[in-house]
Amino acid sequence: MISAPRPGASESPRVHVELRPPRSGLDTATGMDAWIDLDHAVRRLTADGRVVFLTDDAVGQAEEESLGHLSANLDARVARSALVPFLTCKHSMEYCLLYAERAQAMGIDALTVVGGDPHAGAERCVPHAYLLRRRIRERVPGLRLGGWANPFRNPEEQAGFVCDPDFDADFLLTQVVSNHSAGRLEGLLEQVRRRGGGLPTLAGVFHYRSANPATLRKLSAFFPVPAERIQADFERGCTPNELTGRSVRAALDAGADGVYVSNLSLRGAHRTLGEILQFAGV
Repeated sequence: MISAPRPGASESPRVHVELRPPRSGLDTATGMDAWIDLDHAVRRLTADGRVVFLTDDAVGQAEEESLGHLSANLDARVARSALVPFLTCKHSMEYCLLYAERAQAMGIDALTVVGGDPHAGAERCVPHAYLLRRRIRERVPGLRLGGWANPFRNPEEQAGFVCDPDFDADFLLTQVVSNHSAGRLEGLLEQVRRRGGGLPTLAGVFHYRSANPATLRKLSAFFPVPAERIQADFERGCTPNELTGRSVRAALDAGADGVYVSNLSLRGAHRTLGEILQFAGV
């Protein structure tokens, strides 16, 4: 999966995908169509050897829990080891530990454990994600656990967190960056290397489908968005896939072992990613 082979190794794709389960509360027909689209996307992407990360209440919206659906309906030929759900601390401790047990029981061997947005939804069961990783490690020792770093915060501080033995992670994901902010990613990774950190690291890249000002303002509440530069890129005639491809290339050049691309539409995700990779030269 992520650590064997290490992302960036020649035996493994360097670009992976983060997908969102359908929102909760959809009517039966719409919900069924959305789950079918998710199944198709997962099958096509994992067939290429890519890891599919699955979000947990992204941007504060209530989504259907993925484990139950994947266990019941996902094609048996799909390698569960290619699926890596996100698990935030914004559930009860009992739920989180049971979630980890259920994931392992269905063949999933890794979770990305993060704090979750403190400004939306339920309160965290623990103040910091490393505390939840520690509890999961005690309860389900066979799972590989991922952590989180933010290139937009103080790089020395972030590197200190990541390289602390208490961080207790097997791989690392970062907040989304773009070609306009790749220097922040490079600075973080340089600080981690100086401290002797060696976690396989995947940088996040967000797929901007348009330069709609209202959408960019909404997104900026959750992560730094270079809105003016994105709008200028679109005005120069760049396509969404080209922009995302530039950011993928920049993240890899900044030293990330790999990239995960978020905000792809479920329908046609495999095709869209293929076009992005052409622009990225990957």
